Formats: sequence, structure tokens, C-alpha cells
Amino acid sequence: MSDEPTSSSVDFGTWLSERGPDAYALAWVSEATGAVGVDGAPAPTVGESGIAGPGADLTRLTLHEVTHGLRETVHRWLQLDDGHNLLAIVSAPTGVLREHTPGELGAELRQDPDTDDARLTGELAGWLYRRYADAPQGLELGWVAAAAAWSCHMRALTGYPPPSVLSASLERADEDDDTIEDLVVSTGLKIAGLLDRLEHAHRPRSELIEDWRAVQSLAADVPALTELAGWLLDQIALRDAPAQRLRAVLEPDITDYLRDQQAADPGTAPALDAQRAEHLAQGRQTVRAYTAAAHTGREQEAQQLLDSFPAPARTLTTSGPARTWRQHSTTAQEAVEALAAQRNAITTEDSTDYVTDPELLHAHAAYLTAREGQLHRIHDALGCLAFPTPAPRDLPEALAPVATAQIQRRVIEAFGTPERAAQALDGQIHYQLQQLVPAHQRAQTGAETDLLTCARDALQHLTNADVPLDAEQIRARLEQAMARPTAAEAPGSAAPTAHDEAHAQALTAASTTPEIHR
Repeated sequence: MSDEPTSSSVDFGTWLSERGPDAYALAWVSEATGAVGVDGAPAPTVGESGIAGPGADLTRLTLHEVTHGLRETVHRWLQLDDGHNLLAIVSAPTGVLREHTPGELGAELRQDPDTDDARLTGELAGWLYRRYADAPQGLELGWVAAAAAWSCHMRALTGYPPPSVLSASLERADEDDDTIEDLVVSTGLKIAGLLDRLEHAHRPRSELIEDWRAVQSLAADVPALTELAGWLLDQIALRDAPAQRLRAVLEPDITDYLRDQQAADPGTAPALDAQRAEHLAQGRQTVRAYTAAAHTGREQEAQQLLDSFPAPARTLTTSGPARTWRQHSTTAQEAVEALAAQRNAITTEDSTDYVTDPELLHAHAAYLTAREGQLHRIHDALGCLAFPTPAPRDLPEALAPVATAQIQRRVIEAFGTPERAAQALDGQIHYQLQQLVPAHQRAQTGAETDLLTCARDALQHLTNADVPLDAEQIRARLEQAMARPTAAEAPGSAAPTAHDEAHAQALTAASTTPEIHR
């Protein structure tokens, strides 16, 4: 096997385990670009990057070095941590990745009778002092940042710096002030209490806002708190009706991905296509921006975001194009059914999910109502593209471009711009082609791909009617259509479809994987 780990979690785990049973990888981890969905997302484990979790994106990881044993690993982490980037500790004794905090390893090291306590105390004190000295505020605020960093990374060892470590750090800073000691201890206790509260399932929005403000003020100096600050903001948004209406408008339809994710075995769920993943990340960033503005006294800025992306009024009747699209698209029908199931879940008499949090119930209902209207927009636009209404026989010639403009308007209402609509369709088509489709689903998946391709082609023709004909593309499509068999080869087998061929091409194109940066 190569001496370099690959981007596959299995290969990297195997590679690391081959370094020895006591091997640890110290690796820098970049910030995540955005995860799918916020409903029910568990609180992040503060002090860990999540890089060893199921489905983690290992392209975020840059290996720095491999250490051996608890002593060397803790020593090197305390030396390398710079207070600005997240340094993860990963092991794989059985080939499966596992992440550790330095506090966890430090606690194990303390239990070893051969450990030099004085040396370990000195190294911890040196690290705590550096976190104080590197904080841009300095003085008391620097010690607040240092105490918060301790609570994040060393919580498994102690919740706040013990007297021996704190005294040695204050000596390095040439400070001997009981007030500073009290400040560090109280900050550590405050952060530890905040982390304990994360385990509570139902919390009022006012408490979440208070915790978010505390974390946000420290996140710039303590990178380990960045993900927690974003998670708290998501939880606040889930209890804010305007934020949920904004989310309903901005999020793309990922019903197919959510369905496959629920049905797949752990670790085998397909990846969401890059286009819709980017739209999802943009939506989350915008909702977070609104929520932060709304709860920091910037009401005008928050209202500007709401005015820029108004939620659709609830549509009580489904348009003809939307109805036709849903009749032909399994994904579209599943999206409607999923919304109905969610609405039923929060309105049934025996539902107790949100009894203790009426704000969450109200905001979720607001999301479902706005999302229903948004789905009507999307399905109406796609129906107009894939199943255009024939021009009436007596339509005045001058009104023909007006009818075309109406279709463009409906596409823009649903997606924002024709370019964004094209990105969403390209992404969904790519997602369909990358799947390993069971034989009994090939016809259904192939039909869905063909339907999406039809809408995509119509959109391209609508926005660029003067594009010259591509003879090579026409010839390739004709050959593909002529190559399709008219019947299955055997009673129990499904005939190959265009989807199967495109899927094989997609697999060939993705057969090589990039390596982790070293």
C-alpha cells in the first residue's frame, strides 16, 4: 500500500492503523462548507472536528504528522495548536477512525503512574499562557479566551484550569492577581455549564439566544466554538417563524437525497450533488445572517433580507402544469407527500413532540405553509418547461412572446434566475446518474432522468433560442435512442436504459479519488 493516505475514510483508517496500534494522526481540519438540513441535528461535540464521524468529508483534513503513544501525542498537540486553526487528533486501532480531544488523552496520561506530573503541568501551563498571549484583546479578555479554550479542549481532564496550571500560567504572564484567577475559573465554569445545557432536548429560545451571544463573542479567538455558534443560530432560527419562511424559499428540493439517505445503510448514503449542495449552503448562510441580525438589534437589515426573498402565499389549488409534473415525477410527488406527513405529525391529537416548545411548533407550521407554496412554484415552472401548453389557435401573434415571457417569469419566481434553475436541474440529473439503481427501479429512475433532461433542454431553448444546432450532440442522442432495446432480454431481468449507460460513464469519470493533502 502507498505510504500516502487517500481521501477515503476506509483507506485512511487502514493506512493509520498500519502505522501501529499506538499511532495517532495530528491533522488540520478546515471549516465545513455546510451540512444538509438543520431539523434534529445533534449539537456538535465541542473540541472535536467531527472528521471521524459517519460520512465525514476527509478532503477537509490536512495531515501534519503521525505520533506514537499518549505522551508524544499530547506533547505535540500542545506545541502545535495555534489558537486559529482546528488541530484534530485521530486514531484507528482497528482500521476505523476515532477522534480524541487532548483533554481525553491527558486524563488517560494522568492515570499512568509513570507520567511526570510536573512536566505535564508545565506544558499545559505553557499552552494556556500562549492562548492568553495570542488573543488580540489581551489583558482580562485574553484570559477569558484562554479559559474558554481550556473548557473546549481540556474538559475531559478538568472543566477549568486547575490551580497548579493556572498559577504557572500567571507566573509566565508576570501576573499575580486573585481577580484574574477568579475570572478564569468563572469563565471556565460558565462555558462548562453552557456545554452541559446542550444535552437538553427542549430549551426556550431566550436561553438559546443568551448562549449564542456568549459563544459568538468568543468564537473568533476559540475556533472550536465556531461550529457551536452556528448550531445555536440554527436552533434559534428553528423557533423563528420569519426565518423558517425564508428557509422555505431558499432551500432547493432535495427530496430524492433525503429518501436515499434514510434508506441507505450507515456509511453508504450517496453524496448530494455539488449544485444543490451549494444552494443549500447559500440558503443556510442567509438564514443565519437574518437570525443574527434579528437578535442583535439590526432589525432593518433583517427586514431587508425578508423583503428580498418573500415567502409565497399558500396556494390552495394546484396549477395544471404542476399537477402534470407531479403525475410524471416520483420525486415531486414524494415531496408533496412528505410535507403532508409532517403537517399531520404536528397536528394530530396524540402528538407530543412540541408540547413543551410552542415557538418551535409555530415556526415549523410556518415553514410547511411557505414550503408548500414554494413547491407549487417549482412544480409549476418545471411543468411549463417539460409539458408546454400548446398555443391557442386564435391567439394573436403579438401575444406569443408574452406567453413565453410568462413561462420565464414562473421559472424566475421558482428558482430566482434561469441560471440557478439550470444549476438545480443539472445537479438533480447528475445525482440520478450517480446512483446504483436496483433492477426493479431502473425504469422509474430512467424516466425521472429523462423528464429532468427534457425540462433542462426546454429551459436552455427558452433562455437562448438562437443557439446553433450541435450536429454531434444530435447524432449521439440518435444513436443512444436507436440502441435502446424494445423489450427485456429475459422475463426476470430489466433491459438496460439510457440511465444505465450514463451511470456507467459517471462511474468511469469518478474512478480516481484525490489524495489527502500532506
